[in-house]
Amino acid sequence: MYKHLQERYAPRPPVNVGTLVKMKAEGEKIASITAYDASFATLVDDAGVDVVLVGDSLGMVIQGHDTTVPVTLADIVYHCRAVAKGLYRPFLIADMPFMTYASKEQALDNAVRLMQEGGAKMVKLEGGAGQVEIVEFLASHDIAVCAHLGLKPQSVHKVGGFRVQGRENEAAERMLRDAQALEAAGADIVLLECIPAALGKHITEQLHVPVIGIGAGPDTDGQILVLYDVLDITSGRKPKFSKNFLAGRDSALEAIKAYTQAVKSKEYPGPEHCF
Repeated sequence: MYKHLQERYAPRPPVNVGTLVKMKAEGEKIASITAYDASFATLVDDAGVDVVLVGDSLGMVIQGHDTTVPVTLADIVYHCRAVAKGLYRPFLIADMPFMTYASKEQALDNAVRLMQEGGAKMVKLEGGAGQVEIVEFLASHDIAVCAHLGLKPQSVHKVGGFRVQGRENEAAERMLRDAQALEAAGADIVLLECIPAALGKHITEQLHVPVIGIGAGPDTDGQILVLYDVLDITSGRKPKFSKNFLAGRDSALEAIKAYTQAVKSKEYPGPEHCF
């Protein structure tokens, strides 16, 4: 009946927010990856991954869209429910898709759906200081939140494409202020995407909450990659920060294990993956 009490003393206890905070404090890197179905979820669990994100990146790598904008809440709920079936240890985060958190009430209703119907333990939303009120509202209702800064794929049409963010001093300072404001509002994790490595390091040092990076340099508290990039499934030109971990290995499981170990040992990301 009290499953959480049994799991607490298991050989592989499930990861929670407290686990991630402890990992940051002890300098242990957090290995994160996306997943979209139960089969791959089982593999990433077996590979020792700490955090799994059901990202709206599924719109591009699964649905074939050019951006993440067309992804709906129903899409994320469906894939999150499937992923949750295959996980035991990793901490499960779900993306809030484009325009599903335009108001506090809408954000709360949709976050509840992702948790109750999808099985997510945390929701992730994009945006800077403009999302402080929504993060605070969700946190006040005991919803765990990951705030996403830097390149925000849902804003691709507004910013003019997939570009590195925070190169100029003013933009870098604003990003740090936004991160601190979101932390103060109750964000439990901050995710930084596609920013200079030096800025990723600086923001990570200034925050108390764990910081996970994708294209944000080697000094964030953890790393995340799209599963399909790890397995070199994605066709065409790939992001600078991606790496094929399947090369030289004979299974998807071994590739995901290699990625996890590379994050833990700080081998990944290397200089060639950074801005």
